[in-house]
Amino acid sequence: MAWARVVVEPVATALFRGDADPAPPARRPTMRVPRAFRVLLPSQSVGLVQVADIALAVILYGVTVSTVLGWNSRVPGQPVGESLVHLTGIGVCLPLVLRDRLPLAAWRVAAVLLPVVIWVTIRLGGAAPPYPLPAIIMYLLVLYSVAVHCERRVTMAVWALTVLAAWMIHPNSMALVTVVVSVAVVFGYNVRVRRTATARLVEEEHRTRQAEGAQAVLEERARIARELHDVVAHHMSVIAIQAEAVPLKAAGDAAQLEAGLAEIRQLSLEAIAELRQVLGVLRDPEGRADTAPQPGLDRIDELVANARAAGLAVLVKRSGSVEELPPAVGLSAYRIVQESLSNVMRHAPGAGVAVDLSRGRGELALHIVNGPGTGPGAGTGAVADSRRGTG
Repeated sequence: MAWARVVVEPVATALFRGDADPAPPARRPTMRVPRAFRVLLPSQSVGLVQVADIALAVILYGVTVSTVLGWNSRVPGQPVGESLVHLTGIGVCLPLVLRDRLPLAAWRVAAVLLPVVIWVTIRLGGAAPPYPLPAIIMYLLVLYSVAVHCERRVTMAVWALTVLAAWMIHPNSMALVTVVVSVAVVFGYNVRVRRTATARLVEEEHRTRQAEGAQAVLEERARIARELHDVVAHHMSVIAIQAEAVPLKAAGDAAQLEAGLAEIRQLSLEAIAELRQVLGVLRDPEGRADTAPQPGLDRIDELVANARAAGLAVLVKRSGSVEELPPAVGLSAYRIVQESLSNVMRHAPGAGVAVDLSRGRGELALHIVNGPGTGPGAGTGAVADSRRGTG
């Protein structure tokens, strides 16, 4: 039946098949292992929780053995053998040593050895309820570890088995035992929930950082694509027009032909240099890039000279100081003028172009207008670009 499986399976998991489901790792204080003890311990540091468990286990072992030996001394003869005395001490300390790394195994060891401890307590001490203080401390810490490291259904099965055993051993104290073990289980489960939530938050932050990094990569790719388009389109347009115009202009004059080819070569070298500058970061795996400054409006005269050499009549008008601009603003303005001149070369060859650069009140305004082209396939005059930005 379904309800039987729901009840029996967690109990069987807790008793036989299950293993601890480690909670998300938490930062724990550690201490360095003294050099004299590094032969015994494989690591150079050890957690303070483990050190405290071992120290507490030794203390509880000594207290338990001393208590049982005291009970033996008050009873005629020797009703409990020395081996059983030490087994009682082991039953109290061994689960405590195992609880941090193997909490469910520690609970199973306690479930096997605690009946020995309780029997010895009833036989010699006669206490009611028959739960010695060392055993109480050990079992509550083990329950806490199970609640922290195991899933909820396993924790509930351990809690139910504990309450059932308390009812069978001493019914009169069952209510008190139920309250005490419930507090330990609830506290441990609360720690588990908080650690899980923290781990999920850290994972979400990591995913957010990855997404932001991927977005930054995409934006950088788009920027590089725009830069490449501007560089290639402008220089290739100028080179194509120059290559077409030089033979016509030279008209068989070897000197003019050589000068025109030298100018084309110079434009090609400039294009290669700008491409290297744009792709420098991608080419270097360590992130080093060409430290040459990016072009700005201080190099606008070079663009104008290339455009005039390609047959455009370019007139530049400046209003205000347009040289001392932030690098990003200067680069954007340079690319806008470059793209505009390239468009005129492609669509209105031989046209006149007016470039108006004005800066005032923290703004840089670009107004670029071309007239009708004079070459083959030329279009009518139009506004090539008009933009405004802060600078």
